[in-house]
Amino acid sequence: MSTLPITSILHSLQHQRKSLNHRATSLALISLIVVSFYIFFVARPSLDLAPIALRTDALGHAGTHGSHQQDRDDPPPSSRLFRLPSNSQRKTVVSNLNRPQIELDESQELAAVAAFIAALPQNMIPRSIDPAKPIDPQLVLDFDTRSPRAADELNQIVQDVWSRYPVMLFTKAHNAHSREIRRIIAVMDLQPPPMTFEVDQREDSEVLIPLLHRLTSSTDLPLMLIGGKSVGSIAAIRELNESGELHRLITNAGAVLDGRKKKKVH
Repeated sequence: MSTLPITSILHSLQHQRKSLNHRATSLALISLIVVSFYIFFVARPSLDLAPIALRTDALGHAGTHGSHQQDRDDPPPSSRLFRLPSNSQRKTVVSNLNRPQIELDESQELAAVAAFIAALPQNMIPRSIDPAKPIDPQLVLDFDTRSPRAADELNQIVQDVWSRYPVMLFTKAHNAHSREIRRIIAVMDLQPPPMTFEVDQREDSEVLIPLLHRLTSSTDLPLMLIGGKSVGSIAAIRELNESGELHRLITNAGAVLDGRKKKKVH
């Protein structure tokens, strides 16, 4: 007889639990409807402002003159922001990919390497390259080496590097001949001053030294470049200095002897 009340109680609890679950589900559904209504009908105007701001920034309008006419002529923001590249743009990319890289002769390769390591102290020749073979132009040139203008840009770099650094020295930190060549140049008080690299102190010395030997036909350091050309061994440099020919070569390359002193006079 005692089982009947217990059964009734259990049925009552199950009914209450189902009722609570139904209420929770209903509340969750109502909340979802309210949030969706807010997003699509209340917050939508503020969200629509983002594409307009992006479009204006992308165009780079500095002022408001003529901007209303520009806005009318331009396609809507959504079509601008997600527009696919034009046929001409795709053809240009494909054309550059199919175009072979420019090839550097030894003088151009020397200029490219010199410009690369002179640009920033942290610029290092990758250790993975084989210094006995021509270097990949893209490793040391900061432009697309497959573009139609690659040859013109290369010629500009060659002119710029030797104009900026008429005299370039590749020396060793603790070496008698290196100290001698630095002393010869220091006495001249050149303007612009020579660009000097202590090659044995660089992280890429194991690659850079044989690379320089291949490009200049030199067999050891120190190495002096005047106008991008090696002037020979230390013995040859001594002879050129004693005869005055070294001064002539340096001035012909664009450097000024006693440059800082003359600048102070003016």
